[in-house]
Amino acid sequence: MARMPSAERRRQLTEAAIRAMARDGVARTTTRSIAAEAEVSLSVFHYCFDSKQALIESVITTLTDHSVTVVKDALRPTDTPAPTDAPAPGATLEETVAAGFRAYWDHVRAHPDEHMLTYELTQYALRQPGFEHLARRQYALYAEAYADLIEQLRRDMDLRLRVPVSVLARYLAAMTDGLTLNYLVLGDEEAWTDILETVTAHIAGLVRAG
Repeated sequence: MARMPSAERRRQLTEAAIRAMARDGVARTTTRSIAAEAEVSLSVFHYCFDSKQALIESVITTLTDHSVTVVKDALRPTDTPAPTDAPAPGATLEETVAAGFRAYWDHVRAHPDEHMLTYELTQYALRQPGFEHLARRQYALYAEAYADLIEQLRRDMDLRLRVPVSVLARYLAAMTDGLTLNYLVLGDEEAWTDILETVTAHIAGLVRAG
């Protein structure tokens, strides 16, 4: 087995855990099945993670990063080709917000099992004695991710908020969380175009140009 840096090995095992948990469920996923999914020995797993709590925290952080990365790419394209739904240079606030939501929603539709896993992780953590702080950390990460995105837009577009960043961030996290769960339960992709347009207009109303 080829050696690799411990941080890279942790990422490999975390992604393997996400695949295994999305497929089999959190409760039924064992350290042995994760090691098998990653094609490493069980001793390698225990070298990288000293507890199941550490693994689940890494999974929660990585799942959040998956979603946040696609939104950041849509809002602030790099030197690589921009996403097709990225806002054009000089886009209005509403167009920019819409691009961010579309990027997130495309990720939900492309990876429903990952997003379903986030809810299962919350319930698992809340029901498992000693793991409750992981659920709180999960939702703190959501709010922190939205706060970072809001600050990015505020700098890039010279925006003034009608509510504090912390309030808007938690509001966006709660709204997105609810909309995602509704979609996973109900499906009906056609209905979500109008819903996202309504959400976009509402969010834009909480912000004004500087």
